[in-house]
Amino acid sequence: MKRNRITSRKRMSSDATELGRLAICLAESGGKLEKSFWEEQLAGLIDKSLHESAEDDLNASLDRLFDSHAAAHDALADMIESRVESCVFPHQGQDFDILLFNAPILAWSRFSIPAGTIPKSTLDNLKVHLGAHVFSAGAQIALVDYLFSPDQLPRSFVDTWQLMRNLGNAALQNNTLQLDVASLPETNPFLSDTRYLLGAIAVPHGTALFRWNETDDVTRESALKEWVKQGSPCIEPLLTGCSFQALLADAYHAACRTADIASRPYSLRASVAFLQTTLGKPAETLRAVIGGFHDKRLEEYRIGFGPRENDNIVHGVIWPLLGAEDENTDVVGEVETILRESGIKEIIVHDQQFPFEFCDDCGAPLYPNAEGETVHAELPDPETLPSQTLH
Repeated sequence: MKRNRITSRKRMSSDATELGRLAICLAESGGKLEKSFWEEQLAGLIDKSLHESAEDDLNASLDRLFDSHAAAHDALADMIESRVESCVFPHQGQDFDILLFNAPILAWSRFSIPAGTIPKSTLDNLKVHLGAHVFSAGAQIALVDYLFSPDQLPRSFVDTWQLMRNLGNAALQNNTLQLDVASLPETNPFLSDTRYLLGAIAVPHGTALFRWNETDDVTRESALKEWVKQGSPCIEPLLTGCSFQALLADAYHAACRTADIASRPYSLRASVAFLQTTLGKPAETLRAVIGGFHDKRLEEYRIGFGPRENDNIVHGVIWPLLGAEDENTDVVGEVETILRESGIKEIIVHDQQFPFEFCDDCGAPLYPNAEGETVHAELPDPETLPSQTLH
């Protein structure tokens, strides 16, 4: 999937140049057999780069193709992600397919959303329910004993690849991967955020990975329903004081993208619920103001919330554009629909192009108000607010 990149014009290594050439050949190939030929060549060079920790080569190739050949950029990105999150491991004379997976959880709270070490008993229960409802009967599962925030996920292709290999080995040994939490960065606090349960499965090479690969009786939708029903009671103690929504476990990068997409409407709904709880007023007393914020292009929509009786903005939500979304995508219509479903009756949409700017003093994003100005979102003095609980 094509993604935004900060491009660089440093001298490229021979391997980085070759990665670009192979990606172009793959993107321009005409038949399945030729595609398979180029995929094998490209996969081999990506594997070499990962083994040599040549992160710069991978990023340099992606940067160059982003400017010059969009289809080749996407082909290379897809292949890198595939090699980073999966491999074939020999073990005791048999080959096993290894897949790094991610089970995202959307959460919101008036308090801090936890991230941290998962107790062994909880981890064992989560493993049982993932095995029973999501992964194939033959899958061996290993989990990381930590609930990650977005700031704590692996930051590079090489780091993600190494995590996949460590977890794959743990799955084959029927072990849990214990994380060195001292090296993890601090978690940034947000009203609504995502938490991630990471793991890997090992299955005999060429066999089913997921339940819906094995039988027509199980679909992704039915697997999600059972995972939510059975897994949520295990997750609840990890997210004390939070409302949350578990998403379906999937291949690592696909699950990350699913969470990014799902987090946008979830954050809007969470914000309306938060404001009703915090202000002690129903949703119809609130106003939402939508504006598009541009850098070189439209980057995101920002939604400011405030009371209908004045022009104050008390809370804001950012709706980033993802993938191929642009000015021609009906994002505003989707945002309006979610807001109205949440009970907001007054919605103002500004047609002007707001500058992609943040507060010079604190770095916080600025949100549009009804008058078309960009302002800080500031809740009223806590002493003036009614006492409320989350649920």
